[in-house]
Amino acid sequence: MYSTSTVALGATSILPKAAPHVFRTASTTGLRTSSFLLYNGSLRKNMNRTRLFSTTRPTRIKEFFPKVETKQIVEVKTSWCHPVFTEKEMREIKYAHRNTRNWSDWVALGTVRLLRWGTDFVTGYRHPPEGKEDKISRRFVMTEHKWLVRFIFLETVAGVPGMVGGMLRHLRSLRRMKRDNGWIETLLEEAYNERMHLLTFLKLAEPGWFMRLMVLGAQGVFFNGFFISYLLSPRTCHRFVGYLEEEAVLTYTRAINEIEAGKLPKWKDMDAPDIAIQYWNMPEGHRKMRDLLLYVRADEAKHCEVNHTLGNMVQKRDPNPYAAKFRDPGKPHPSKGTDTMKPSGWEREEVI
Repeated sequence: MYSTSTVALGATSILPKAAPHVFRTASTTGLRTSSFLLYNGSLRKNMNRTRLFSTTRPTRIKEFFPKVETKQIVEVKTSWCHPVFTEKEMREIKYAHRNTRNWSDWVALGTVRLLRWGTDFVTGYRHPPEGKEDKISRRFVMTEHKWLVRFIFLETVAGVPGMVGGMLRHLRSLRRMKRDNGWIETLLEEAYNERMHLLTFLKLAEPGWFMRLMVLGAQGVFFNGFFISYLLSPRTCHRFVGYLEEEAVLTYTRAINEIEAGKLPKWKDMDAPDIAIQYWNMPEGHRKMRDLLLYVRADEAKHCEVNHTLGNMVQKRDPNPYAAKFRDPGKPHPSKGTDTMKPSGWEREEVI
């Protein structure tokens, strides 16, 4: 869905092919637990019902999102087809930041930084300061388990803004009996994409009761807060999501770098879940955890571009450039792909 220059169901193979024969149970069900489940040879027969890094007792683990069949229906298909990303496009994505230009941008960025601090604390996320990556102490070490905890928590919240924005614009269109000019579909598709990220990571870990309570509380507060904020200033909300996605790009970039540096050995040869392979159309030979995170990072980079661009639009009048047909298709225009993505979002005069 985005440019790559600078921003962005069924059973699954649970563990790497060469996983160590070690078994440890999680000592706590909280968000900040550091223990994890590793594969033991005696558990081969239970592979289909055991998940890596589960924080729930094995006897309580159930299959997430089991395939439902009826006498007439084999499976349910989605109406949204994901854009095809190439390996080159995904590798070229890098973290970029849009500088603040007015009070609305400052409010959005300040809120993101506050939420980032709180999320880092509850999920136990740590990374070394810039320029000191080589001097890593134990408190900066991120394990596969810690990364999954962070991914799951973030994705449960990340799917809220698109749904809230799409819902409010939908109701406004009905209330005013006027067209929305393409915004609703893009926002709802963004929410759907974030939910697919969550479903994918839930194939690798099952949250415990404490994390479920944290997610319930965070989603309740965030949904209502974003709902009221979008009524007051949609522009600020889109800028907020743009800055939030910048942080997501940074987070996934660090995780990818750690896999490539050999710091996450359990993910080196781990296969991506089947749900991810189907959704992203992952090609043969590119279906490992590293490849999965490349796809997820590309999605987050696209969301960053889209929301920064929508934040530049006149909210009640301008059409959505990502759902528009342009007079001159030969020029670069915003699109769902990665070929035209800009790090800070398209400016209004560039797309209208």
